[in-house]
Amino acid sequence: MHGEATFVEGLGVRSVLDAGCGTGRVAIELARRGLAVVGVDADPGMLSAARAKAPGLEWILADLSDFDLQGPGGRRRFDAVVMAGNVMIFVVPGTEGAVLERIAGHVRPGGVVVAGFQLIPDRLTLERYDGLAAAAGLTLAERYATWDRDPWKANGDYAVSVHRLPG
Repeated sequence: MHGEATFVEGLGVRSVLDAGCGTGRVAIELARRGLAVVGVDADPGMLSAARAKAPGLEWILADLSDFDLQGPGGRRRFDAVVMAGNVMIFVVPGTEGAVLERIAGHVRPGGVVVAGFQLIPDRLTLERYDGLAAAAGLTLAERYATWDRDPWKANGDYAVSVHRLPG
């Protein structure tokens, strides 16, 4: 049930941006485990549900293709950004590159971007995702078939990719 949170926690990170957080399932579990978490989503209804479940967490209404979280001293940066729940195949088609650029801009040098999504014909391919990630300055570090770290197989229908921002 909490495979995504276990995966992210296993990366040894302390701060996480849950991009496309929906109702907050992953963010809430990460916070329960002691990580500093911020959730961002473009759906006000989903964020309302997240706020109702965890009013003490920070929930931000924003589109992933153009958000910019500011804090003291400039843009806020996190050890990790997680996009669970097929976020990358649900963004507006054509904005995937902008989403990855914004995401990369919110990761600390040496930090990671983790995305899990289904591989569906005529949708975002891994080759395209990797290319867009590279254009955003991210380097593929690991890839798995599941959030339980099952080995990646080239003919798989789901991928969990870990890209790192050099630092």
